Amino acid sequence: MSDKEHILAELRRLYPEAKPELHFSNPYETLVATMLSAQCTDKQVNKVTEKLFPLFPDAFAMAKLSAEELHPYIASCGFRSKADNITAACRILVEQYGGQVPRTMEELTALPGVGRKTANVVMANAFGIPTLAVDTHVFRVSNRLGLADARDVLQTERQLMEAIAREDWIEAHHWLIYHGRRVCGARRPACERCTLASWCKYARQAREAG
Repeated sequence: MSDKEHILAELRRLYPEAKPELHFSNPYETLVATMLSAQCTDKQVNKVTEKLFPLFPDAFAMAKLSAEELHPYIASCGFRSKADNITAACRILVEQYGGQVPRTMEELTALPGVGRKTANVVMANAFGIPTLAVDTHVFRVSNRLGLADARDVLQTERQLMEAIAREDWIEAHHWLIYHGRRVCGARRPACERCTLASWCKYARQAREAG
């Protein structure tokens, strides 16, 4: 087995139950929660959506709000622009899609506040469409491990899609996030207790430097 194959097999073994840590139950909730999660912890988003979704359970209800009316409910998730984008996106869902969330990259990224990463997350988690969303954890961990060797998010996504079997893309996204949150932290990666260290490019370079 190659180093990449060893790494993927070990990630699968470590995190067999890996799944989204945001709470949602339908495509609308997936979209809104993912938009709220930008530069905010999943834990905080879940606290907000626990109260938000019962009050505004679909795009029709959310579209009736102004950004000023929504903002107090989501202020703890940061960025005033999130209220602007969510209400505007929901109005488009109502006007163009009958209140439903579209399933394609082109349609999703045409919504205010929805970039490629958010679209990939929605496609995977709401519809089971094979995508490989690259957030800060996925970018950091995949490039440290050597699954990718890229300078930006898009290049990382493309390299991961080449390195990982299509049927594993959705799970691999969650494996890498779990590992980034639990072991491979941004500032102090716990290489000494990481079971991937034998095959990891970053750990190998650290050993050679030390």
